[in-house]
Amino acid sequence: MGRGERISDLAMAYRLRWRRRRLLWRSFRKRHQLRCVRDETAQIKPGDILCFSTVRNEALRLPYFLEYHRRLGIRHFLIVENASDDGTREYLAAQADVSLWTTPRSYKLSRFGVDWLTWLQMRYGHGHWCLTLDADECLVYPYHDTRPLPALCAWLEDQKLRSFGTLMLDMYPQGRLSNYRYQAGLDPFETLCWFDAGNYSMKRKADLQNLWIQGGPRARMFFGEDPARAPTMGKVPLVKWDRRYTYVSSAHSLLPRQLNHVYDSTGGEITSGILLHSKFLNTVVERAAEEQARQEHFANSSLYHGYYDALQADPDLWCEGSTQLTGWRQLEAMGLMSRGGWV
Repeated sequence: MGRGERISDLAMAYRLRWRRRRLLWRSFRKRHQLRCVRDETAQIKPGDILCFSTVRNEALRLPYFLEYHRRLGIRHFLIVENASDDGTREYLAAQADVSLWTTPRSYKLSRFGVDWLTWLQMRYGHGHWCLTLDADECLVYPYHDTRPLPALCAWLEDQKLRSFGTLMLDMYPQGRLSNYRYQAGLDPFETLCWFDAGNYSMKRKADLQNLWIQGGPRARMFFGEDPARAPTMGKVPLVKWDRRYTYVSSAHSLLPRQLNHVYDSTGGEITSGILLHSKFLNTVVERAAEEQARQEHFANSSLYHGYYDALQADPDLWCEGSTQLTGWRQLEAMGLMSRGGWV
């Protein structure tokens, strides 16, 4: 790196430090938007792995989501419920290992829930491994079927790693989305068992140094004419938290930016995982109209009307190039995740 590049990098690092402080202060101020429904945080023990999430109208997904991550080794869930009307709040309030807050305030204006969760992570997550997920995401990592999450976190610490990266993998059925009626508590990936294996592009962002990954069925079906607007698929959901940390954009990137170095840029491999994404349950068809009207899920929501219109048309995402999921070893063999040095 030349002298000019070093100066530019130091200037960027300085700006990002101030950006991080502003975001932390913003989250501190937003704490007043949350009302505690059930506080079970006294049961959190040193070494417990915590899960943080913001949810709205997820009563259908939550039974499987909670049980799946309990089996992995999550000991406590800290959840913000945002103006649900389907029983989500009542269901979560009845769970012994859930601490629950509620708010009617704007999801978009809270940086898509990041402000709320950052405050909870500042207060309760310091010193813990913290998993930040949406209710339609399930974590898969190497050996997840035989090794609990504490084993992965212990290994990451031994390697002096404080964060763990994943590719979000959109899963879908064969046939129109409305053909498969999902029931609460069932494994959604019994029917959402297909994915796009090879149409991903990536670039490293110069400022935050995270990988910007795009592709999958949403890029293929809904953003073919403007692929730059396709959702980003890289996330850093698992972090050994410090109260000075903050997510910048959902769980896609963090500050300090060193936490975004979850892939090896020198030709080697770092252990990484997958977030199986159950967005394309049959309910996405009927919810598309509601989300289009709310305009809470995209910064420039008016640009995404075509996307919501396409979802309401009940599409078939399957194509001849679709791949059926068989397990994590298949995903590793395809290069979508990696064991790295963890054997």
